[in-house]
Amino acid sequence: MTNSNPSIHDDILSCIGMTPIVRLNRMTEGIRTQVLAKCEFFNPGASVKDRIGRAIIEDAEERGLIRPGGTIVEATSGNTGVGLALTAAIKGYKCIFTLPDKMSTEKVRLLKAFGAEVIVTPTVPPEHPDYYVTVAKNIVEDTPNSYFANQFYNQVNPETHYKTTGPEIWEQLQGRLDVLVGGLGTGGTISGVGKFLKEKDPNVRVVGADPEGSLFKAFKEGRFDEEGSVYKVEGIGQDKLPETAWLDYIDEFRTVSDKDSFNVARQLARREGLFVGGSSGTATKIALDLGRELDDPDKVVLVILTDTGERYLSKFHNDEWMRENRFLDEAAGDVRHLLLQKTPAARTLVSCTSTDTLKQSLDLMARHNVSQLPVIDHGESVGSVRESKIMAQVIEKSVQLEDPVATAMDPPFPVVGANESVEYVSRLLGRDNPALLVRVGSELTGILTRFDVIQAMNS
Repeated sequence: MTNSNPSIHDDILSCIGMTPIVRLNRMTEGIRTQVLAKCEFFNPGASVKDRIGRAIIEDAEERGLIRPGGTIVEATSGNTGVGLALTAAIKGYKCIFTLPDKMSTEKVRLLKAFGAEVIVTPTVPPEHPDYYVTVAKNIVEDTPNSYFANQFYNQVNPETHYKTTGPEIWEQLQGRLDVLVGGLGTGGTISGVGKFLKEKDPNVRVVGADPEGSLFKAFKEGRFDEEGSVYKVEGIGQDKLPETAWLDYIDEFRTVSDKDSFNVARQLARREGLFVGGSSGTATKIALDLGRELDDPDKVVLVILTDTGERYLSKFHNDEWMRENRFLDEAAGDVRHLLLQKTPAARTLVSCTSTDTLKQSLDLMARHNVSQLPVIDHGESVGSVRESKIMAQVIEKSVQLEDPVATAMDPPFPVVGANESVEYVSRLLGRDNPALLVRVGSELTGILTRFDVIQAMNS
């Protein structure tokens, strides 16, 4: 029957793609750069892997590599299996998937719900005979009319993103993009998208998000003799370079700890309403860091959120699991909590301008019993001044009290959002940064010093 109603899809496969891009708001307090998120969990199978699941099977059909009633076999962290199973369900194929045992229970149950056979293997190095990819290859050899999807080597993987995801992003953003951030498991998504975007604009910067313990960063830097270590984030990272990772189109890699990945993913749900997996937390952590570094409201950073958080309810979205793995820091709080611990008078941001006199700034410090001030011109932090430095320069006669503040100014204090963790601001408050400014929306509203953090930790 011919479908004449454009609002009705012929099957679920036609719903893959054209996922929305949304702006991050609460998590970008204190960040002037625009940070956007491509929500791939809007695909029917709730992950970016739906795109390649369909493409790989249709490519195999076109090349005569699988016949009706055949079996699709794949080594997967779960999401590619769902993408393949989704297409297989429509086309009538069987599925057998191998998964490492670190994958969540939800993923195993989900694959079985699609009618797939699931074989869980131990988490072992690639050279081990029980490695999940090796097991999948052996299944193909023993199963007539079967096809190994081989996502780590199948070039249909990155080519699909080059042909679909990349153009989609370019169209949605109307060509306005400065930085793309995404995690790599096979590397297919960021490789294909990165290639397309760089062909459109060579200035687009592509940044790979890698969990600590993975070796993608080492591979990019030409270090192929290093050994990886165990990490708990699922779906990204490798200790062996896949052929689907086109490193020439990735400018740099940054690494993120399991703890930061999981806590950022949890914040995405609680602050932005985006319920995502841990690898999205990894990539978002880097996207937020890049937003702070760029510090330009005209710049755009896009992060790819690869899958739904529903597959991790028994893991990092579970408080007890986070406590057992020592990832949950319940006592630390955030910047907003630190500010509330200060007295009402101390919460008020006291500042001077670059055209105030040094005498005026010293009087202001004495009046408020502080030893340093931010210098703020027209709502923007342009520098800082310290009582000890001004007094020393006056004694040395290198400045006079009637000189403007600009003559004795130090660099500005770093700016953070009110939702940043105590752990993060503690790292910033090193020898070079005696204080931090807090931005809520577009307004600088408070200041935190080393004393504030130490006092909070002791309490």
